[in-house]
Amino acid sequence: MKKLTAEQQENLTNILKLRFEQNMNRHKDVAWNDVETKLKINNDKLWSLNEMEITGGEPDILDYDAATNEFVFFDCAVESPKNRRSFCYDGKALESRKENKPKNNVIDVAGEMGIELLDEKNYRYLQEFGAFDTKTSSWILSPPNIRALGGALFGDRRYNQVFIYHNGAESYYAARGFRGLLRV
Repeated sequence: MKKLTAEQQENLTNILKLRFEQNMNRHKDVAWNDVETKLKINNDKLWSLNEMEITGGEPDILDYDAATNEFVFFDCAVESPKNRRSFCYDGKALESRKENKPKNNVIDVAGEMGIELLDEKNYRYLQEFGAFDTKTSSWILSPPNIRALGGALFGDRRYNQVFIYHNGAESYYAARGFRGLLRV
């Protein structure tokens, strides 16, 4: 199991608390003490949140799932997380590239981080809390039928409108990354 040191846990918790307090519009009915209690008993989730943070995701709570008693953290960086860009969609796409291969793919990196890639519904939900990806774009979880044909989906926000587009799964761009979520 991947764990943070006590000092890393404290530093991350302080960052998350400050972001939580500065963005109360994202979680009006959530008390920080409840969040902190959940974080203290979920060291593996803290590690994943730290991965979200150090790769530029700026995780914050956007939802509470009463059915599972889980807080849902989303990557809330204004633009696609800076240290998760220039990846193709998945391992199959990475393998298919013969030249100019990207350094990795979003499906494997999200899995290694222990987070879920946002799907279209979650991407649109994130956009209800602000203007995200106005200069960048983010890969989103693509339906199997689209992926089977070689494609993958990504989203962005332009002209104050959220757009979902398609591209070849093997493509990658300096301004396209990915966003994830984590349930704690």
